[in-house]
Amino acid sequence: MGTKITPYNKDKTSKKEQVAKMFDAIASRYDFLNHFLSLGIDIVWRKIAVREIAKVNPKMILDIATGTGDLAIEASRLNPTQVIGVDISNNMLDVGREKMKRKSLDKLIDMQYGDSEDLSFEDNTFDAVTAGFGVRNFENLDKGLSEMCRVMKVGGKLAILEPAEPTIFPFKQFYGLYFKVILPLLGKLFSKDNSAYTYLPESVAAFPSRNAFIKELEKAGFKEPKFKALTFGIAALYTATK
Repeated sequence: MGTKITPYNKDKTSKKEQVAKMFDAIASRYDFLNHFLSLGIDIVWRKIAVREIAKVNPKMILDIATGTGDLAIEASRLNPTQVIGVDISNNMLDVGREKMKRKSLDKLIDMQYGDSEDLSFEDNTFDAVTAGFGVRNFENLDKGLSEMCRVMKVGGKLAILEPAEPTIFPFKQFYGLYFKVILPLLGKLFSKDNSAYTYLPESVAAFPSRNAFIKELEKAGFKEPKFKALTFGIAALYTATK
């Protein structure tokens, strides 16, 4: 499973508590930094993920590690009955709730505080489960994935987006420079929390390889897990059913 990476190396609290603290600290700047540091490509990735879950015409959608709700908003275009976004960062949820009100989506999208590794929903509740760049922050990956599988209906669709390390020249070299040197510098410049943007490349490097993650999905109970490289391999879309 690789090295356990946490945002604050000297902090003795759990990874879960540290992740919540980190996102609480950067919540007010998160959306700006997300789009700026990814050059806006993250918006396209979310559209691709939502196209995948659209195949099952989902009415109940769960967005895990929802943050400020960007993926939940994209999923709301599918005309579902309800979208529930779950996150452990109250500050991120507060930013998201304000966003939902501005977009008149607060009745459709319910932003809830909750632990992705211990979901409060009944088995087989959701037609689709999504996660945008949050699974690598799980403290216990097996538990988090098993919970996602438990609450998804048989025949439902899973879509997980995660950053990835490209293997093709020259993107591999450029990505290494940008992700490990430039991005932490920009993050430090715009964010009050320096650790957040050094943790990001470290957490990506420690995340299971594509084949290893597909095995993790199978182990959690998902069927037909697939991998798709996005934008020359700098992001990955994992899909599966149940």
